[in-house]
Amino acid sequence: MEIIEKIKKLKKERKAVILAHNYQIPEVQDIADFVGDSLGLSIQAAQTDAQVIVFCGVHFMAETAKILSPEKTVLLPARDAGCPMADMITANQLRDLKAAHPGAKVMCYVNTSAEVKAECDLCCTSANAVKMVGEVLKDAEEIIFVPDQYLAAFVTAKTGRKFITWPGFCPTHARILPEHIDAARTRHPGAVVMVHPECRPEVAAIADMVISTGGMSRYARETTALEIIVGTEPGIIHRLKKEIPDKIFHPVSDAVICPNMKKTNLEKILWSLEDMVHPIEVPEAIAGRARRCIDAMLSIGR
Repeated sequence: MEIIEKIKKLKKERKAVILAHNYQIPEVQDIADFVGDSLGLSIQAAQTDAQVIVFCGVHFMAETAKILSPEKTVLLPARDAGCPMADMITANQLRDLKAAHPGAKVMCYVNTSAEVKAECDLCCTSANAVKMVGEVLKDAEEIIFVPDQYLAAFVTAKTGRKFITWPGFCPTHARILPEHIDAARTRHPGAVVMVHPECRPEVAAIADMVISTGGMSRYARETTALEIIVGTEPGIIHRLKKEIPDKIFHPVSDAVICPNMKKTNLEKILWSLEDMVHPIEVPEAIAGRARRCIDAMLSIGR
């Protein structure tokens, strides 16, 4: 309680807003002003009058917040909280891929570095990737889609479009296998299964619903099922239980933990506000181009 009170006091003094991704530990979610997906959080923070954004997530998320709020100070409490998927492709690698496919339109998942976004025509999220392909890129002859090969496969299944892909993936979601779904259904007969689009295609194929983290909250609220098997990082279950207390949520497997999402705790948030660490900077030459990539998506809605 002492740490929480110190955080609240410093947050007021610093004119700060605290953002927590859905996969953060419960006490971090509970102290946050906003809990949600990475892009949604960045947009919410940009719309506040806060001078400081404390982003409880991973590095690319804090970068995105800085790109959308260049005038604000953005702090990442856990400096070493990275995203393995985002690290699987560099700007140089993407430039080489573009050179091999001149004329192709380039779409990147939001789970990428600012430098990679700066090389792209359009950004997308797991919630709107199908829409981006269907509306913005419908006339493109070739589309480079990086870095998540499994999200690309999901969009291909929905749209029929083939992509030039990169062999990137989320190590956490890739741990979910069909046998985990089958075992969870055996343990919880009658429960519906919702999984994230970052899951393997063979997992998505046997789920009842393939949906983003933001969509999971809406689906869980609207489905008539009283028990739901959650096929994503189980940190989101804390939020789901708070929002929908009359339903029961089961993690698909105890192995689906993102270690980077668990690096932030209350102590690190406190230290971040006390010492204003760790500030995120994105050079304007990169931020401006990355912002255009994100704005191209936001211009037609999330």
